[in-house]
Amino acid sequence: MAEKDTNGEFAKRIDPTKESLSREQLKYIQQVELEQWKKRSQRLRGRNVVTGLAIGAIVMGIYGYTFYSVRQEKIMDEIDEEAARLSRAQIPKTGAN
Repeated sequence: MAEKDTNGEFAKRIDPTKESLSREQLKYIQQVELEQWKKRSQRLRGRNVVTGLAIGAIVMGIYGYTFYSVRQEKIMDEIDEEAARLSRAQIPKTGAN
């Protein structure tokens, strides 16, 4: 494994309100924070689009299936009505009916 360099400096987290920073340093910090925010927001926007499309596809699937099943029920009702009408037509009429 590679050995870590313990003598090197790392970025330290600072509080801009407590540290005495120049205007240029504060402006640079704001620019860096803005770039980081843009990068994160683009990633989140992509995820939000994918999530929205997935939810929309599920909703449209349920909606379509509902219409399909209701249409099937109407067809079955029509078949039952037609069968009843045909069975009434085939039965000979008698005085008892």
